[in-house]
Amino acid sequence: MAVETAAEPAPGGRARAARAEPGTLGRPGRAVTMYVLLAWTWVRAAAQYPVSMVLLGLATALVSGLDAVGIALLFAHTPRIAGFTAPEVLFLYGTSALAFALSDILLGTTELLGRHVRLGTLDAMLVRPVGLLVQIATEDFSPRRLGKLIPSALVLALALPRLDAHWTAGRVAMIPLMVASGLAIFAGIWVLTASVQFVLVDSHGATKSLTYGGAFLTQYPMSLFARDFVRGVTFVVPLAFINWQPALYVLGRADPLGLPGAARFASPAVAAVLCGLAAVAWRTGLRHYRSTGS
Repeated sequence: MAVETAAEPAPGGRARAARAEPGTLGRPGRAVTMYVLLAWTWVRAAAQYPVSMVLLGLATALVSGLDAVGIALLFAHTPRIAGFTAPEVLFLYGTSALAFALSDILLGTTELLGRHVRLGTLDAMLVRPVGLLVQIATEDFSPRRLGKLIPSALVLALALPRLDAHWTAGRVAMIPLMVASGLAIFAGIWVLTASVQFVLVDSHGATKSLTYGGAFLTQYPMSLFARDFVRGVTFVVPLAFINWQPALYVLGRADPLGLPGAARFASPAVAAVLCGLAAVAWRTGLRHYRSTGS
């Protein structure tokens, strides 16, 4: 994803973003390297207090696992939810929560862009020799965020051997593919919702309905919701491709919307399109950004 990073003075004391020079900050490899270096700096700072770091990581894992506990409580009173058994719903939870946790760790702090715009601190970030997206994504990076991976990975490991599925090479390969595609789809949503804040500075709360709300929604079978709603999260905001469509293939289930079988394998393509749209939205928002003047 190309990132615009520099800033140059403009008439009236306002700053506008300038495009990174080809071959320097615009290279994806350079962005990845800077991301790792900045994240490692925050990790080293947190490691100065190892007991606090471990306790915060465990607390994060416990809080993140409450959704799985809620699902378990539901199945204590009913054998199925929307026709799906406990292992099948926990499989949906594990794949969705794991993909979301990875995207949240990598890009979750991009939701703070509006705060930087409002406070005027975005101008200072624009003149640094590091991509803006990298700076915001690594802001206050803490090892405790890795605790979010524990409950989702644990639940997924417990659910997979309990699934009543006819395992083939294709179904086995679909598991890591759906997590990777879900990660990319969530990543695109993080960047898209952050890009909106270039214009709608106080939209932070509203955009959470797509990020955290989307993560919660995809933990359950889509057949639980109204058909029109499922169409919306399939063709408008493609949340159904995070884990629902590929899960139908793994579980050998029919699609309630009657979509063709090819839809079960469309998640990588949907992720690529969404990330492309996110890149365009980010570059457009950054190109038209004007300083607060403060």
